[in-house]
Amino acid sequence: MPGKNSVKFYLPNSIYHIYDRGVEKRIIFQDMQDHKVFLKYLKEYISPPPDPKTLLQDFTLQGRTFKGVAKQINNYYKEIQLLAFCLMPNHLHLLIKQKDKNTIKKFTQSLFTRYSMYFNKKYHRVGSLFQGKYKATNVINKDYLLDLTRYIHKNPLKYTSDLTDAYSSYPAYLGLTNTDWVNKDLVLNYFNESPFIKFNKIKSYQEFVEKFKYKDEKLDLARSDL
Repeated sequence: MPGKNSVKFYLPNSIYHIYDRGVEKRIIFQDMQDHKVFLKYLKEYISPPPDPKTLLQDFTLQGRTFKGVAKQINNYYKEIQLLAFCLMPNHLHLLIKQKDKNTIKKFTQSLFTRYSMYFNKKYHRVGSLFQGKYKATNVINKDYLLDLTRYIHKNPLKYTSDLTDAYSSYPAYLGLTNTDWVNKDLVLNYFNESPFIKFNKIKSYQEFVEKFKYKDEKLDLARSDL
């Protein structure tokens, strides 16, 4: 089961499983628009920033018109790699590799604050949307990384029998969507090399996620609840 402890010290060039839920376990994604807005924000943060020349627009101040660029959001394209994600009604999972030891803290604070502002405005509420500080677990080896993506992608089974219909990176892993802002290659390349996968004669990542069962049920991360 993925660890629940909050990381106090982050390391550079390391992978972390980020988990957060709504305050009092409340629903944080109420409709399709909520999911799409969060994913839009996520994509903007980790995609290449636009050319400033394409952002020029006219501004008027004291009767004078001039060209300029509106303030842009923070961009973490060169600092953050998103390896996997899953949005559930009342919580979310992000699997992230950071370059600098402090990037995740800045990235998550900006992303969660921005979404909370959108959510509170839409639903006419005030106060915190998320339940305290998010949980972060350091992914220390490739086998754990592989199991963790399986756990994240199986989360929606609590609500749907079709995992490809969920708001997650799973369709991208199966080649059903072209989500170029998700770096699935790091996981899939290891999947093809993994001695464990070869020993168990698992033919595809889809089979690993949807059909493979550990002999010891305690090892099946997808049976665990955070």
